[in-house]
Amino acid sequence: MTRIVSNGRGSTAALTCLALLFTASNSAASDIEIRGSAVIEQRYFLQDALYEEQDRANFSIYGYAEIYKAFNDGDDSISFKPFYRIDQNDDERTHADIRELIWLHVGDGWEMRTGVGKVFWGQTESLHLVDVINQTDSIEAIDGEDKLGQPMVNLSLIRDWGTTSVFVLPYFRERTFAGLDGRPRFALDVDTDNPLYESDDDENNVDWAARWQHTLGMWEVGVSYFDGTSREPILVPELNEDSALLRPYYPQMQQAGIDLLAVMGSWLIKFEGISRKTTAEDYTALVGGFEYTTVGVFDTQFDLGWLMEYQYDGRDNTLLTPSQNDLMLGTRVVYNDIDGTEILFGIVQDLDETNSRSGFIEASSRISDNWKWRLDAWFFSSDTPDEPIYQYRRDDFVQLSMEFYF
Repeated sequence: MTRIVSNGRGSTAALTCLALLFTASNSAASDIEIRGSAVIEQRYFLQDALYEEQDRANFSIYGYAEIYKAFNDGDDSISFKPFYRIDQNDDERTHADIRELIWLHVGDGWEMRTGVGKVFWGQTESLHLVDVINQTDSIEAIDGEDKLGQPMVNLSLIRDWGTTSVFVLPYFRERTFAGLDGRPRFALDVDTDNPLYESDDDENNVDWAARWQHTLGMWEVGVSYFDGTSREPILVPELNEDSALLRPYYPQMQQAGIDLLAVMGSWLIKFEGISRKTTAEDYTALVGGFEYTTVGVFDTQFDLGWLMEYQYDGRDNTLLTPSQNDLMLGTRVVYNDIDGTEILFGIVQDLDETNSRSGFIEASSRISDNWKWRLDAWFFSSDTPDEPIYQYRRDDFVQLSMEFYF
């Protein structure tokens, strides 16, 4: 199967995405729905870089489209969502992806999805432990929210006693990592061209997953299971002829998970927990907490929310696991204005290492019907080399985006 993510230098995937988008946008068929966004993004890092290849400022542009066509009296539909980014500094961040190319058929009490899709599982704000279907597109954002499209066949049975979804995942997507010119990045280069797999079938191992979800009183409950190639690699240090590097190793894993959400007036109670088994180690992890919202605080139009979540992970220290015994505290301000202005502030404090913490700001608002601005900022502090965020200690950054919607 052709790899969908590329380094962006004249990639076939990017040209295919753009050609299909152009063809669809010029189609005379009025029942094809087309929308999307083009974004200009500027990052500025507040400290000089740790490595000479890196710059303090970084400019990039990206765009995506959503093309939708329904037919067969609405029982069938095709959704296509191409994505493409061009980055000023990092060749690895310049990439294309098909986020979704899915055929949906709706039957009487059942649905079938076939193609490349995106599936989200989870309820908590600061971590999504149970969300294991799609691979993380880590060069897009440091919070792990962006995902690569996943080839799949998905059957969902919708009954009074809940919705049961079964997934067959015939192809594995490797995680993306920043290149030597990118910020933030690991101290060593990640050799994404030569990954290691536990499965003899490499990326062609057939994974499967299932999830049951239902509303029980005030609780929304999800119970899930996954068996296949872990989306989270182990980074193995190696020496080659020129330098040291990290090779991603993808073990097989079995994961059982549960996610819960309860709505109690102004309170949202959230929880996710997993038990994961791999050849490297068996462990449990959880994240849970609450969000409390005051509507019309101090008799104004503003809503003010308070968030707190505790994060636990039973693994030994690893580069990809900063949330081993941490506490997230946050505040969400919703302006309730016509522009949809929102601001979220947060800090994640390591409870074992008091000098290790990270903070973030997310803010956005519409300028007009077609334009929107977005501000994202991340801050990192650690004096302990064994801590995962120590590698980002000079990578505090502010990012401003201007988004045009069509």
